[in-house]
Amino acid sequence: MTSGSTHSSRPLAVFDLDGTLADTAHRQRFLERTPRDWDAFFGAAPDDPPLPEGVRMVRESEEECEIVYLTGRPERCRRDTVEWLAAQGLPEGRIWMRRDNDRRPARHTKLEILKRLAARGREVRMLVDDDELVCVAAEQAGFTVVRARWAATSAALKDAQEREGRT
Repeated sequence: MTSGSTHSSRPLAVFDLDGTLADTAHRQRFLERTPRDWDAFFGAAPDDPPLPEGVRMVRESEEECEIVYLTGRPERCRRDTVEWLAAQGLPEGRIWMRRDNDRRPARHTKLEILKRLAARGREVRMLVDDDELVCVAAEQAGFTVVRARWAATSAALKDAQEREGRT
């Protein structure tokens, strides 16, 4: 991969991680208990199997676009996330993560980042995400969205994304 300066004119393809590229089914059990065990949930992320449809889309998009990863995972998960992406053979790209104490719903945090990217004069070719509320907010703001509907998510995970601002 070449340096970022040669990518400045390429459009961006923005990919969510959990439920889009990474299969979180094996760790959703940590969110189905009370209280939710967030440390265990994120601690199990390195063991996520890749979701083939999402991985295929990243690889196809990389031909024309600079890849950006936009996740609700907290910043403290950065090293595990970088290592997971590399282990899947996914292209390097900027990883936007939630600040450790940011509990706003993903539809707010992710839209804020998308708008920031677009304000820098970059074309955001598409956002690929499994969170319906994120997808709706991005579409309403004028972004092209691909809904990642290839992974099963639990009600607990959906609730956590919206109410607790955790992923």
